[in-house]
Amino acid sequence: MEKRDIIVIGASAGGLTAISRLFRGMPADCVPAVFVVIHVTPTARSMLPSLLERTGWLPAFHPADGEAIRPGHIHVAPPDHHLLVHSDRVLVRRGPRENRTRPAADPLFRSAAVAFGSRVVGIVLSGTLDDGASGLRAIHRCGGLAVVQDPEDAEWSGMPQSAIARTPVDHVLPVVGMPALLARVVGERAPPSPPVPLDIAAEARIAEQEFTTMADDTKAVGKPTTLSCPECGGGLTEIHDGPVLRFRCQVGHAFSPDSMEEAQAEAMEKALWVALRTHEDRIELFTRMAVHARERGQTLLAANWDKQMQEARGNAELLRRVLSKPEIKGTSKPNGD
Repeated sequence: MEKRDIIVIGASAGGLTAISRLFRGMPADCVPAVFVVIHVTPTARSMLPSLLERTGWLPAFHPADGEAIRPGHIHVAPPDHHLLVHSDRVLVRRGPRENRTRPAADPLFRSAAVAFGSRVVGIVLSGTLDDGASGLRAIHRCGGLAVVQDPEDAEWSGMPQSAIARTPVDHVLPVVGMPALLARVVGERAPPSPPVPLDIAAEARIAEQEFTTMADDTKAVGKPTTLSCPECGGGLTEIHDGPVLRFRCQVGHAFSPDSMEEAQAEAMEKALWVALRTHEDRIELFTRMAVHARERGQTLLAANWDKQMQEARGNAELLRRVLSKPEIKGTSKPNGD
């Protein structure tokens, strides 16, 4: 008899506080296999396992690729790597970023849904944007339970709100109520799992691959568009994920609607800063050329350089006004500006 014994958790901003509160409230005799993704800086040395162990519930660690799953342990995604699961082992892969982050909750959730079906309890906690919403929907479609922190209880409500909007969620509650819920459902008999939908299986495979193309799998889950990937410039495929459109390119980069909008806005701002810097260089060049022409008595040529300099100056001023708008400001300038 299979039981509900797999818990997968996704969180971002405010997530460490929420997870710590959850784990501190868990009873000692509740010992599922737990898998945690928290968005972290890729280059940071992760202290998450030791911080989560301090809650006093279960041992926590960063698993190695191919390592056996440890029941009664907390498996924590390492920085800059996706944490994935198969039926008997963990995969730690530096695959394509999803929702502009690695690790991401969606790949973990999908892999757990494919591997364990109705045995999975998926939990989305505090965070911005919408990572975890698609993966939680995959868990629901594969027979698992979908649990979301009440947005009113979350330090950052973006991820919980997105999950609720896009997934038939089984439980929405504050963190303080989650230990009692999990203590009740973990260890229960899991209902029969439905067949794994082909689109979920295909996207789960994509996350396992590194530095390669996945054109066949990408085509299997959607249809091509004329949009380009903000990460690599490749063509994007449109994926109908319930009521929401998502996008994935041929090398695997995946975007929810919120992360796509953010990536496009950042790419646009970077392009505008490059254009501004180019026009400023042109102003300097045309000024020098005009001075040089006058020194040589070439007044008509100098006037032509002056005209081009004024046009470049006007374009630069226009770009400065655009970049000063609130909807553009916020992303850092390219290095050197």
